[in-house]
Amino acid sequence: MLKPFHLRDSEAHKRLLRLAKVDGERSVLELFAEEPNRFEAMHAGTPGFLMDWSKQRLSKATMEALHDLASEADWKDGRSALFSGAAINQTEGRAVLHMALRANEGDLFHVNGMDVMPSVLDVRNKMLAFADEVRANKEIKDVVNIGIGGSDLGPLMVTKALRRYSDGGPNVHFVSNVDGAHLDAVLEGLNPRTTMFIVVSKTFTTQETMANAVAAKEWLVNSLGESSVRSNFAAVSTNVDAASGFGIDANRIFGFSDWVGGRYSLWGPVGLSIACGIGSRHFKSMLQGARAMDIHFQEAPDDQNLPLISALTGIWSREYLGLETQVVLPYAQDLDRLPAYLQQADMESNGKSTGRDGQPVAHATGAVVWGEAGTNGQHAFYQLLHQGTSIHPADIIAVKTPMSPHQGHHQKLLANAIAQSEALMVGKTKEQVVSEMKAKGLSQSEIDAISPHRVFEGNRPSTFFLLDQLDPETVGSLIAFYEHRIFVQGLIWNICSYDQWGVELGKVLANQILSEWNDGAKGAHDPSTMALIQLMQS
Repeated sequence: MLKPFHLRDSEAHKRLLRLAKVDGERSVLELFAEEPNRFEAMHAGTPGFLMDWSKQRLSKATMEALHDLASEADWKDGRSALFSGAAINQTEGRAVLHMALRANEGDLFHVNGMDVMPSVLDVRNKMLAFADEVRANKEIKDVVNIGIGGSDLGPLMVTKALRRYSDGGPNVHFVSNVDGAHLDAVLEGLNPRTTMFIVVSKTFTTQETMANAVAAKEWLVNSLGESSVRSNFAAVSTNVDAASGFGIDANRIFGFSDWVGGRYSLWGPVGLSIACGIGSRHFKSMLQGARAMDIHFQEAPDDQNLPLISALTGIWSREYLGLETQVVLPYAQDLDRLPAYLQQADMESNGKSTGRDGQPVAHATGAVVWGEAGTNGQHAFYQLLHQGTSIHPADIIAVKTPMSPHQGHHQKLLANAIAQSEALMVGKTKEQVVSEMKAKGLSQSEIDAISPHRVFEGNRPSTFFLLDQLDPETVGSLIAFYEHRIFVQGLIWNICSYDQWGVELGKVLANQILSEWNDGAKGAHDPSTMALIQLMQS
């Protein structure tokens, strides 16, 4: 269990409040002028992974105060508790040990005094052997992952990110929404005989997943008969009895422990669809990349520790600058699902208002995470990023090595990524606008009317990530980086990052309304809800 930390009682917090009134209002361009070595001091990395936070609106003094805040929160003790298997998911009495899923033989991870690695490695070997078996079966052309939330967003994101590593494997599809149109759209054009389904549900009772699984089973059985379920279905679930009762061969059911949260689970059996797509060798490389980031997070000094620094700059933006969102801008089309994945990973973890002491927190917590792949986003919402009334700190992610043979395309992509980072910082003054307009021969009346609309305030913070290439190892590192960032922020914000009670009420009410519909009963609802129910039933 992590001890409570009351941010607004800390000495570092008081310093940061003072700094926010000074440094928080200063121009980053001024800071660069005063600190010629600012980039050198404010970038760090691991092999193939660079992070530059020099364009954040903070000074050396602010960075020191943020590190002091982390120290007051005993972040290192918290990190030790995380990796030691302590029950830091206090509301459910569970360890949080997804790092074990990417560990090597010989690494030590314990829960309740028991070494979990023999079980982890056994399940991993069986899962990867099955994935390679699917890939070797040339009759299997398509794999359909049926899951939702963490059973969908992570595997989908990684499968898209690593599409170039499929090496002739099956096409991998994803069905999550209980809207039947999602399943229909995926099944359209697929051949039942050449399709493998993977049902991912820890309890094998998830409403949306089981509705889709039953419909997929009917689609298969109608063409190939009941026996086809054993040959064309696999499951990721701890409820072996229910999955077997569904008709799935027990040898094709892969479980995982309760110390793995859904949104952190792609490293194990939940990642079976990834393994089917890229094969065991590349899957293991992804695990190694994540493990390398785990080691970095544990061993790097504070002023070079990427997840720690990113977490602290995020807390500075959220708590001290009052900035409410975090925009993720991957300049790599293959990472276009990263913002959606991080929405769940971050907002389901740190979108909390109750502290670890059971009391309401007195400070801001998780930011709203959103974004889109560049350069598409530039033609959608960058207008707001540059000239809107609210400021949105940005993570801009670029990949040095092209992901296609179109070299010219990639140069344009990288140029845009760098340009946006610079433009957010430097902006454009009224004087610059007027000078440009005069040079183009516009009249004074035109200049007076139009120039205010062409001014860019600038001084909008961003962090730039440069990855050498988008390969399995780097993707693993990137995901683990964000996982640890989320942990540090939740620790300092004094919240329980690894439960998700906020999603429960809607599920309960949906089941209640569904039961009422099926029974023809009328429940006790507010007038608006009753009216909507009646309209939907009419």
